[in-house]
Amino acid sequence: MKDLKGYILALDQGTTSSRAIVFDRSGSMLGSSQKEFTQYYPEPGWVEHDPEEIWESQLSVARQAIANAGIAASDVVSIGITNQRETIVLWDRDSGKPVYRAIVWQCRRSTSICEELIQSGLEGEFRSRTGLRLDPYFSGTKLTWLFRENVALRALAENGDLLFGTVDSWLLWKLTGRHVTDVTNASRTLMFNIHEMRWDPLLLSFLGVPASVLPEVLSSSDDFGTTKPELFGYPIPVNGVAGDQQAALFGHSCFKPGMAKNTYGTGCFCLLNTGTRPVESKNNLLTTVAWKIGNTVTYALEGSVFIAGAVIQWLRDEMKLIDSAPESEALARSVETSNGAVMVPAFVGLGTPYWDPEARGAILGITRGVNRAHIVRAALESIAFQSEDLLEAMSGDFGQGVQTLKADGGATANAFLMQFQADISGIPVVLPEIAEITALGAAYLAGLRCGYWESCEDIERNWRLKTRFDPDMSDKKRIMLLESWHKAVAATREYKQ
Repeated sequence: MKDLKGYILALDQGTTSSRAIVFDRSGSMLGSSQKEFTQYYPEPGWVEHDPEEIWESQLSVARQAIANAGIAASDVVSIGITNQRETIVLWDRDSGKPVYRAIVWQCRRSTSICEELIQSGLEGEFRSRTGLRLDPYFSGTKLTWLFRENVALRALAENGDLLFGTVDSWLLWKLTGRHVTDVTNASRTLMFNIHEMRWDPLLLSFLGVPASVLPEVLSSSDDFGTTKPELFGYPIPVNGVAGDQQAALFGHSCFKPGMAKNTYGTGCFCLLNTGTRPVESKNNLLTTVAWKIGNTVTYALEGSVFIAGAVIQWLRDEMKLIDSAPESEALARSVETSNGAVMVPAFVGLGTPYWDPEARGAILGITRGVNRAHIVRAALESIAFQSEDLLEAMSGDFGQGVQTLKADGGATANAFLMQFQADISGIPVVLPEIAEITALGAAYLAGLRCGYWESCEDIERNWRLKTRFDPDMSDKKRIMLLESWHKAVAATREYKQ
């Protein structure tokens, strides 16, 4: 079906903004648009969004991206959606109106519910069935919190009057009128059995969630419905949906087991394709669904670094050591080493593989000779050290090392960081020519379903190298630096406020 003419529209609904991008068959961008929306912090540790504002901003940028591409809506052959994961929306089945603000993935309000479930000895059940930890990060305990706090909402849910969804489901409802989701988003809820590929009745009972509120779960490349004609003036099929990190893995063409990507943003999200078998982690990684195409499910191991690019923001905004993020690269290059300084940026605890929420940040090894440049270099090195911890954990679980790391995200603009990552991990780090890899992954999933691209091999030919960083550090130096890093992490974890 290579003669299928037209373009793919990707909707990229993120944590702070909604984006839309029009792609052609080569994976090149024809037009895009982006709009930020309001963040609400009603109490310490709570984060909320307005679901209607998410929808309005996403519809607005979708229309604008089509206009900016200089095409008509009738030229769009399919839509793909990628979204912030774990954020929940609850709305009225009849009116379609949200009954509460969206509770965002960052929100910690359900911490006590997670602790209660852990104390009840249920973490093993959740872990074995979902591949996830009992943590407020995930969707299920957020929904439990809503139903506990508002008895009227629970009654409405049990009567079948309410619908639940992650952000993809909310957008699909508004776009097509269907109550559906895909396997990647379902797999982040603590309610979906990733082995049986269905909502798990036992877990629903533990969480107190009625099955009637849950969406139908489809493949990542599937028929999600057709947009209402009045939205774009022309009905457009929606054929691809995936959570943002899974979409990035797909956008990088990490189709073979052992291939991995790392997204360098505020934090880092590293995913490793493990093929058609879910790998149970012995190193505190998450087991998750990477995607499902046809009847084939592909799984992944996932690790999270909580503070990556955010440490550079901290140097700029709080410490005033730099005036801009790009300045960090020049300062880091101005010195040959960090002069013994090691930074552990555990500002909100440590993520994978430590999962230590009580750890706090530290700079160790400071002497009179350590200056501003050394501290900045140590901060950048900390991003690579944390990512190497993820890669090492993944290699241990998967049984073989990652051969090449595909990278994306804002911090990849820092060439010093990318070179140090290659050095400390001992593998090449490669950047794609097309930067908008997450949106591109959603476009590929949609395009596969409608025949715009024939196969994964067809898509793989679109991946074009922008920059390659090869390791250039001796094994002796690499081992020495990693030993210093792990000593610093141990010291940081020992200190509790």
